[in-house]
Amino acid sequence: MRKIGLACVLITLTFITHAQDSTPQDFTLYNQKVPGTQLDIKMVPVKGGSFMMGSEASDKFKKPDELPATKVTVSSFWMGAYEITHDIFDIYFRDENTIVGSQADVVTRPTPQYIDLSWGMGKTGGYPVNSMSQDAALMFCRWLYNKTGIFYRLPTEAEWEYACRAGSTSIYPFGDNPKDLSKYAWYKRNSKEKYHKVGEKEPNAWGLYDMLGNVSEWTLDQYDEKYFEKLRANATDPLIPPATRYPRSLRGGNYLDDAEALRSANRQHSESSWNKRDPQIPRSRWWLTDGMFVGFRIVRPEKQPNKQEAEAFYNKYLNK
Repeated sequence: MRKIGLACVLITLTFITHAQDSTPQDFTLYNQKVPGTQLDIKMVPVKGGSFMMGSEASDKFKKPDELPATKVTVSSFWMGAYEITHDIFDIYFRDENTIVGSQADVVTRPTPQYIDLSWGMGKTGGYPVNSMSQDAALMFCRWLYNKTGIFYRLPTEAEWEYACRAGSTSIYPFGDNPKDLSKYAWYKRNSKEKYHKVGEKEPNAWGLYDMLGNVSEWTLDQYDEKYFEKLRANATDPLIPPATRYPRSLRGGNYLDDAEALRSANRQHSESSWNKRDPQIPRSRWWLTDGMFVGFRIVRPEKQPNKQEAEAFYNKYLNK
């Protein structure tokens, strides 16, 4: 792991948990319709709770940036059962009511790709959207909020790991044996070096598909290799807000990774090299020419911010 000097502090998402409550009466599974289409996003309820985040000493594959394992608490939220697909993202990408490539304080859509960044791996029919910057993923969330009035965002690292583990304490959500991984994930051993349609593998215990493998998933956090050294025990909803373009945190591993990288606690960070072949000047804030393995899924906090708080959130995180 390369050394990265970051002056980051862990904070909590208090503006969300103290905001007005606009949740439905029942904290249950629902399908978020994508306005103007027949498509929807299946949202799975994840009841909040406490868990040991990071790697235990018994994990023979543990890495320094996963230590020491620390007990944290996360508030309740819904999480997308699947990674966002090309089919869904394309509705946003082609929305003529948004502005192409403008500043982040208005609802914008990505600039056109200069080449097909799916690299022939598949688009229509349920393939995960890929080659995606964190900005593009967050702007999709903002677009969906403007369409539905419901606040969506990326998961924090803590939320992502909590949802991935689904109550487990083992190396993987299903146990410690990597020989069982092919039942749950597309990765180096079985992917044939390409991503696959979402939902083809078994879900975890909470009904979330492809949490491991397929495409790596953006989180909301800035990556800090000292995350767990700075993490306060029993913290609630920890977060390292983005401060610089690189590095940002991703989770889950992807179709090019070995089994070791698909552990629940494994952390990944973005690199400028993921955009090294972009011919544009300045390089695109939307697409990653060499990050073909990067995608995302969304979450909805149970306690929703009001309109002013939601807009302040998007403006803050999209102007870094």
